[in-house]
Amino acid sequence: MAISKIIIVGAGPSGLLLALLLARAGITVELLEMTDALDTNPRASHYTDESCFEFDRAGILDQVRSEGFSPNGVSWRKLDEQKTRLVALRNPDPAPGQENEMPFRHRMVCLPLHRLGKILEGAILEQPTASVLYGYKVVELGEEDSDTKKAWVKAEVMTNNGEVLRQETRKADYIVGCDGANSIVRRKLFGDMVFPGFTWDRQIVATNMYYDFAPYGYDDSQFFVHPTHWHMVAKIQTDGLHRVTYGEIGGLTYDQLRERQPQKFRDVLPGNPSPDEYRLINFSPYKVHQRCVDKMRVGRFLLVADAAHLCNPFGGLGLTGGIADVGSLYDCFVGIHIGRADQTILDVYDEQRRRIWHDIINPNSSENMRRLFEYDDPDEAVEKDPFFKMLKDMETKAAAAKTNASSWDETLRSEEVPKGPITLRYDMTQHYTK
Repeated sequence: MAISKIIIVGAGPSGLLLALLLARAGITVELLEMTDALDTNPRASHYTDESCFEFDRAGILDQVRSEGFSPNGVSWRKLDEQKTRLVALRNPDPAPGQENEMPFRHRMVCLPLHRLGKILEGAILEQPTASVLYGYKVVELGEEDSDTKKAWVKAEVMTNNGEVLRQETRKADYIVGCDGANSIVRRKLFGDMVFPGFTWDRQIVATNMYYDFAPYGYDDSQFFVHPTHWHMVAKIQTDGLHRVTYGEIGGLTYDQLRERQPQKFRDVLPGNPSPDEYRLINFSPYKVHQRCVDKMRVGRFLLVADAAHLCNPFGGLGLTGGIADVGSLYDCFVGIHIGRADQTILDVYDEQRRRIWHDIINPNSSENMRRLFEYDDPDEAVEKDPFFKMLKDMETKAAAAKTNASSWDETLRSEEVPKGPITLRYDMTQHYTK
């Protein structure tokens, strides 16, 4: 039986993307967001080929690419005076005319997440089967016992200043929690304190800032290996806006972290700048977690992305994993809608998405963060860390192949050099009926 309506709770990137994909498939979808506007805090900004695959399916990839840029790669460096590059992973540029050929069409693109949100929101508003309702705070949920088998949410409709205007109960065939780390859908399903996993004893401060890195030979993205001042610097806009994310000791208050920020920038940034030499746009401290629910499906309720699982941001596996959740769940709903799958495909979604988190996202993201601070000597990290050793091997192969290649880009396009990250996608259409 065709799906009559799906309710999505949360207008973050996963909720917006799922709403757009479903609406383009002709499925009626309502998106409920408790705030009165999209979030503009510093968050993720780099989208891998797997994310770009889903953007392409949603019809927004060309706009994302036109507003963003493709970074030239990523490196890992020492925090010495020269900011010595230890290892690097370069992104090859397509040859002229190859921009829309695979795999280049889905090559990594960078755009701040709030700008991606505006693109998604604009595309959703053009869909006749989709609506976005701001100021809807979900306070209760459940399933009907009647033959209709509908799921429902009760929401408080809020004014911009937080005043409750009324309560509304809304029903749908399925309700999807895309409402982030503090998900009300997850908490109503499992309890406020139930989110298996752990919280790191270190915290992270994410900032957006303008500073001239050009004289120092920085790549578009780089991580710095240091037991105390481990951090990341990445260009996120073509106008020079950079994301600087650095580690801090746990347990400090917002005010304490804010007071420490100028000295932290002096310690980690090239040129040891004082506050009058850069422009700080955003400052967002947050705790870092590695957590995953025991179930991503409970009856007619589904969980996606941060509502279901969390990891630290280094390597982008949290964002990419969340977008991969969206793609898998979208295929499940389409299969049900067109009669090529029944509800049991949602159990496969639950099993496979949690398997990918436990087997791939959690261990790899943990190592991505740990390798930044666990070695006192960065050179020792290059000698001992398996990932760094792999990158060194890639550089050796690239150097050998370069003697027979006309350019570095051609070398990286060759089959002699390993390519691409581990895959987080899972194709649910393989479980459709023939």
